[in-house]
Amino acid sequence: MKPSVGLIGLGLMGRPMAANLLKAGYSLTVWNRTRARADELAKLGAKVASSPREAAASSDVLLTILSDPPALEAVLWGSDGALAGLRKGSVLVDSSTVAPELARRIAAACAERSADFLDAPVTGGTWGAEKGELVFMVGGKKEVLDHIEPVLAAMGKRFLHMGGHGAGQTVKLAMNLILALEVQALVEALQLVTRSGVEAARLIEVLQSSMARAAVFDVKAPMILAGTFAPSFPLRLMHKDLAIAMDLARQAGLQLPAGSAAEQTYRAVRSSSSDDPDYAAVARFWQ
Repeated sequence: MKPSVGLIGLGLMGRPMAANLLKAGYSLTVWNRTRARADELAKLGAKVASSPREAAASSDVLLTILSDPPALEAVLWGSDGALAGLRKGSVLVDSSTVAPELARRIAAACAERSADFLDAPVTGGTWGAEKGELVFMVGGKKEVLDHIEPVLAAMGKRFLHMGGHGAGQTVKLAMNLILALEVQALVEALQLVTRSGVEAARLIEVLQSSMARAAVFDVKAPMILAGTFAPSFPLRLMHKDLAIAMDLARQAGLQLPAGSAAEQTYRAVRSSSSDDPDYAAVARFWQ
């Protein structure tokens, strides 16, 4: 018999993840701060909880995917929070991107309630969420991951065990640092060639045929060339992740000069943007 599943957070990633759980035949309970976002899923068969606590109380496996640490903390520890409703023996899986320290604090809170915890942030963007092809970077007990892997398989294609609690978040932050730097390098190089009188598309043509090729450019380069930035991964979230990564580096006594420069660049573009664009909009820096 399949476990009952709960999912809290129905944003760009959470909604398609929930839809894929329903397609896979799971009994699903959802909760979102803005109730209207749950309406479409309710039509597909999801139950809509009145609170995070109710979602947790009805679930063997509870997934959370929230925009930032304050939102996650409010859902877990706030009024009618999910931690208060966790079942004994259940598993809480957090796919938000937050600091490793927060992941370890959640793990301790789950242990106090005889529940297990995995930090399991994802990569793959909205297209990966829609296709059920996300990659999960998992911190926690390997046996717990093995136990709930069928649930994750409804949403993803790989479930990589990174180590103990917080390891999944550490790897995710490092991954996003690389992605942010790749896209910043691309937009700087594009400025260099276009200001020198060469068509931007010529650089992309050579780049994607060379050792410098990156899969992320398949998605971001067309956005940059067209100057349209419908969010697949919002810039505000990439900047949030860079800020957390820089804080983690400081805690480790590390200087990350390229990362620090990227955090400043993304912050500048975020501050000057009146919309909520994809992080490829870092190309607006020169505007």
